[in-house]
Amino acid sequence: MSGQTHDGFTPTGTIAKPADRRRVVIATVVGTTVEWYDFFIYAFAAATVFAALFFEPMGEEFAQIVSFFSVGVSFLFRPLGAFLAGHFGDKIGRRPMLVITLLLMGAATTLVGVLPTHALLGVWAPILLILLRVIQGISAGGEWGGAVLMAVEHAPKHKRGLFGASPQIGVPIGLLLASMVLALTEMIFPGPKPGSDVALADTPFGQWGWRIPFLLSVVLIVVGYWVRRRVSESPVFTEIAERKKETRMPIVQLLRHHLPLVIVAALVFAGNNAVGYMTTGGYVQHYATDPKGPIALDTGAVFWVVALSGVTWLFFTWFGGWISDKLGRRTTYIIGWVLQLVGVFLLFFLTNLGTLASLTAALVILTIGLGFTYGPQAALYAELFPASIRFSGVSISYAIGAIVGGAFSPMIAQAIFQSTRSTTGITWYLAGMTVIGLIATLLLRDRTGIPLGPEHEEEQAKSPIHGASKA
Repeated sequence: MSGQTHDGFTPTGTIAKPADRRRVVIATVVGTTVEWYDFFIYAFAAATVFAALFFEPMGEEFAQIVSFFSVGVSFLFRPLGAFLAGHFGDKIGRRPMLVITLLLMGAATTLVGVLPTHALLGVWAPILLILLRVIQGISAGGEWGGAVLMAVEHAPKHKRGLFGASPQIGVPIGLLLASMVLALTEMIFPGPKPGSDVALADTPFGQWGWRIPFLLSVVLIVVGYWVRRRVSESPVFTEIAERKKETRMPIVQLLRHHLPLVIVAALVFAGNNAVGYMTTGGYVQHYATDPKGPIALDTGAVFWVVALSGVTWLFFTWFGGWISDKLGRRTTYIIGWVLQLVGVFLLFFLTNLGTLASLTAALVILTIGLGFTYGPQAALYAELFPASIRFSGVSISYAIGAIVGGAFSPMIAQAIFQSTRSTTGITWYLAGMTVIGLIATLLLRDRTGIPLGPEHEEEQAKSPIHGASKA
């Protein structure tokens, strides 16, 4: 740290050495990449193989809905992870919680890779699968808040959006990595081809090839653990600890004084998450590869298309964070919602043309708006909540937004399509969620650059919602 305040405490958001700055960025990127790689390979497997291998006795169409439900059920337990990580993150520090959530996610993912299917274990197979998904949800609920605060609270004031984008780009990198690993696995151990009558369980991919991406998580966890153990604690938490101002029950204080803010912040994320989970939750992959669907494209090729969209999502997430330092968080979000709405209306219009090129165009266009409404989120959230309850605030808001937005959007999309045999209803559902995100953003004042240290709690406690009085 460089310099001290008049009362002897180091100011927040300053890192003396470039090497320390790089270490923080790398630690947050690597950690969130590993976490979301684990999260996404489950979603992709749910879209392609779990219905046949774990839920097949429920019938073909209902099994797929239940498979998507197993993706969403983890979101119901994110608030528990956010509650635990937020409470202990505000009490014992950001860094310990990052290590714990990483190990928890990795253990659950690896166990999915060795789990017997329904054919071998009967009803216990789907029960254990959902239980492991619940553990993933608890981990994911605690991961994000710690990662973004480590990034933003270490950042110089004029680069919070850029620093905050580092854990955010871990999500598209996780999407890219998961898609590439699944594509390569399917290439080496192929599944059923479009138009084929061969059952998934009778192919190399269905028999055991799908397990390889889950088992590879062990390697990623070791790397992520090593990197995260080397990063220093957040300067904001260090100052809180030095001043002995830890809040006794941060969750209680958050819900008592800042509940409207939590709801508005959650709706901001919900607008992005519902649309993003069309790919990250596996729905587009299922829709585009379903042998009995309107398109029936090759599974491996679709994974490569999704991987490409992960690259563009990565770039625009980084760009969204960077440009928010120039334009402000609120303005960047408003631009993003307009771009996302365009992407939503083009998504199925282009996808239904039925070619890999049109699917690629649909997903690439969609990721532009998604990046603008995801890149600035870390900085936006960190600037909304007072220092002593910030971990709890960002974690709980994120978890609630994930439930309202992405938790069941693939299941909802599947149910809409099965009842109407059309994607029009899905488009209007996604457009509605985007508009909700826009309205929530318009309710917020722009707090870009507000001081984040505990010595500015009184300023931070003033409600950022238009028309609201001080909390």
